[in-house]
Amino acid sequence: MAPAPLPEDHRRLVTEALAALDVRNCVLSIHDPSFPSLPEEDTGWGSPYSEGAARFLAFARELGFNGIQLGPQGQTTEYNASPYDGTLFSRNLLNVALAPLEEPEPWGALLPRGRVAALAASRPRDASPGARYRHAFRTQLAALNEAWESFRHQREAPDASPALRALAGRFATFRQQHHAWLLRDGLFDVLCEEKHEPDWRRWGDSLDGRLWSPRHGEEGAAAARLVELEARYADALERYAFFQFLVHAQHQSLRERTAGLRLKLYGDLQIGLSPRDTWAWQGLFLRSYLMGAPPSRTNPDGQPWNYPVLDPEQYFEDDDAGVAAGQRAGPVLRFMNARMDKMLGEYDGLRLDHPHGLVCPWVYRADAMDALWAVQHGARLFSSPDLPDHPELARYALVHPEQLDRTVPRYADREVKSLTPEQVRRYSVLFDTIVSAARRNGRDLGDLLGEVLSTLPYPLERVLAQYGLGRFRVTQKADLNNPTDVYRSENVAPEDWVMVGNHDTKSLWQLVGEWQWSGSLKAQADYLAWRLCPEEAEREAFARKLAADPGLLAQAKLADLFASRARNVMVFFTDLLGMTETYNTPGTVDARNWSLRVPPDWAREYRERLQCDAALNVPAALAMALRARGAETHKRHHALLAGLDRLASRLRRGP
Repeated sequence: MAPAPLPEDHRRLVTEALAALDVRNCVLSIHDPSFPSLPEEDTGWGSPYSEGAARFLAFARELGFNGIQLGPQGQTTEYNASPYDGTLFSRNLLNVALAPLEEPEPWGALLPRGRVAALAASRPRDASPGARYRHAFRTQLAALNEAWESFRHQREAPDASPALRALAGRFATFRQQHHAWLLRDGLFDVLCEEKHEPDWRRWGDSLDGRLWSPRHGEEGAAAARLVELEARYADALERYAFFQFLVHAQHQSLRERTAGLRLKLYGDLQIGLSPRDTWAWQGLFLRSYLMGAPPSRTNPDGQPWNYPVLDPEQYFEDDDAGVAAGQRAGPVLRFMNARMDKMLGEYDGLRLDHPHGLVCPWVYRADAMDALWAVQHGARLFSSPDLPDHPELARYALVHPEQLDRTVPRYADREVKSLTPEQVRRYSVLFDTIVSAARRNGRDLGDLLGEVLSTLPYPLERVLAQYGLGRFRVTQKADLNNPTDVYRSENVAPEDWVMVGNHDTKSLWQLVGEWQWSGSLKAQADYLAWRLCPEEAEREAFARKLAADPGLLAQAKLADLFASRARNVMVFFTDLLGMTETYNTPGTVDARNWSLRVPPDWAREYRERLQCDAALNVPAALAMALRARGAETHKRHHALLAGLDRLASRLRRGP
């Protein structure tokens, strides 16, 4: 599984081309389970901390990428693999690379030599995605429990190795630094097991259900119960903390590896919360409303996400002198700051998942019998001053009735017609917290990626504009009959992030096949020729060439990104490697979602696909994008173009 050999000057020429095109960030997007593993370490689920992942990341850097966008890395459950339903503070234990735990340094040989290879050899190769996930989940926990027992019995031994003693010291420090969230998250598992009920809502109307947000008069009983639980389950809580220590330590090693490769590492600030977090932080949420997605171009029916909504009345609180609220951060902002400081200590930048939820969330009634009907008839939390079907929302309104356009649907981008600077400031409270945390942690604001897709409500537009942040432009969704369509590359702004697709779209290679069979390949070719061929006299011939060669057209779709004004380009791993499968189909519950992986023999497959333009040829796309700038650019970068052409040709010929 050695990476495909690249010419020595490949990365240098690609870097020069990106600079010539004023592309600052060229990022490869891949979620944790999709990373490849070496055969002897592969227990059935990918991890960014494995040796296979290390080789893949090094290859991505050699290709010319300077950033890696991961998905959310929180703990998922055995029956729900969606990373967007994972935990906010705890990391996913499936990411622990087990093979290193066999090493004496620095892990003290927590697993016996050969254990991981045996687990890899026994994994079911032909299982369904759901069965494969559950097997990997159980196998991982069993191996981690074995590592814990080894650590627990050896750390106090007189003959404990220096590595094990050092490990014990690091663990003690970690546990002390992260005690607050480790206790909350660890107790959730303890209570679910004690009650033999993983759905906490079934025991939610009890003191344990309200442990972190007791009712008035229950504070003393809740505090006593916490002391009792910590004492009774001390071993289980320590084990939970140890597992988290392992995955956090390996993440830190990944940070060091990517820094050495000069790859920025981007995390994903998901908008939703896991059941564990909903239980632990329930006192911060509105009780009568949930967050979802309204009907839109992307999801015409809307989506009832069942995510809790942060209570605006807890953003701020009175100061000690009793001055009006707003003088001091309240429980919600303290929670946001804790979350942001942890994430920004672990990544170089963040993708802000559905930032609408931070600025102008779409909410629906939590008690509705039909959640889909409820989300379709929901409203914007801060833009509903006088709705007869949502009178409770009037208290949170930041706009006056006359500032609303009643002729458009409630979810329309221009329902709010105007805002004063003070109103923008109030819409921006949670977003300001993220920006302040980024600055506090020494991060560039340009490394905050706002995942704005088909909808951009006016309040969110104003909030993003005040920080000079752009949106996502997914060019595969472009309406070629509408010159003003937001997904067309000519409408991209420099601050935007442009991509052919993402984790929620079809692969470019699947689309090219669909365009070919549906007869729409010519329309795509005509559009790309208009974008990429500056010489009008040559455009028709170029369009015919693209229409006759689906592989070349796919390269042109990538070139279209680089030829736009955007300074930020993102490529999803399936598009890069020529894979036709879909990673996630939004709005569906399917075990195939979130399970797609880079194939074990990815290096050979990529090399072979390049020879027939069935995978993305980065030098070829960059050369096409540079030529789209016209004769003057061609003349100025003649040597660079010659070098890119040489690289592209060598990749097509193969080794």
